[in-house]
Parts: sequence; C-alpha cells; structure tokens
Amino acid sequence: MATLFESLAVVPLPFAAFSPVAARRTSAKLPHHAGLRLRPAAATRFVASPTPRIASRAARVVCEAQNTAVDVSPITDANWQSLVLESESAVLVEFWAPWCGPCRMIHPIIDELAKQYAGKLKCYKLNTDESPSTATRYGIRSIPTVIIFKNGEKKDTVIGAVPKSTLTTSIEKFL
Repeated sequence: MATLFESLAVVPLPFAAFSPVAARRTSAKLPHHAGLRLRPAAATRFVASPTPRIASRAARVVCEAQNTAVDVSPITDANWQSLVLESESAVLVEFWAPWCGPCRMIHPIIDELAKQYAGKLKCYKLNTDESPSTATRYGIRSIPTVIIFKNGEKKDTVIGAVPKSTLTTSIEKFL
C-alpha cells in the first residue's frame, strides 16, 4: 500500500519561474486594503553596457496609518463626568458593544467624523458591556446609539447604523 508521500508527484517548474528577471516583468496582484499603498518600484537604466539593463528595487508596501489614524478614545463610567459632562466643546458619544455587527459598521464613520471635526467636536466610544450604568442612565436600549452633548446636556440622539450624512446633519445643528 502506497503512502501519501509516495502517491504525490513532483512537477518541475521551468527555471524562468524563479528567475529575478521574470519576477521583475510581472506585477504583483495584491488585494486592496485601506491604509496600505503599494509604492512603485524605482528603476534605473544602465546605459554604459552594450545591452541596456534595468536595475530595479522591489516595490514596497507602505502603511499610511499615520495619516488616517484618529484618536477616538474609549470612555467609562469613571471618566464620564470629566470628559463629557464638563466638556466646554460639543461631544459625540457612540454607545457600542464588541459583539454588535452594526456597531462595527459605524466605527469607521465615527473615525471619519472625528477627523473631519477635529478641534470642534470631541468623539468618544462607550462600551455598554463595560459601563452599563451610564448606558442605563441615558436610556440606551439598542446599539449603536450616538448621542451629541453640548454644555453637559444631551442635545440629539441617533439610533442604529446610519449613513455619515445623517450624523453630519445632526452634528452641524450644534456646532
């Protein structure tokens, strides 16, 4: 009885498949990811030799997170008073939970709004599983819920995973 290894056939690949020249001529097909950018390879021509050669450096994947990262801090029951109620500027708070699918859908929108309104609006996220008393105090029955506060008072509430335009309209009323 043949073993698994004996039944496998090894198929030799042509040498050109491993050639650096062949690798340079084909471009890598990478999936698109937010925050990543493929920097094109720089090529230099050597014309001093009888046959022109191209020396290229490999393309580099560059993380652009430093340009897109926004500080949307988590808050808890312990720091709620000082960060939200005593804030001099308008505050947007997203009530969420890690198990909530629509909450994960709205996180990038909150991050964009925090970047767009930096200096005018403070944005925070409150995990309702870790801070249930604050969620209960404001009558949070479904998540995600976004509440806008100004001068320590609740001004507007948006419930559910809504488009960015809906949140922008709500924010603009209080800035």
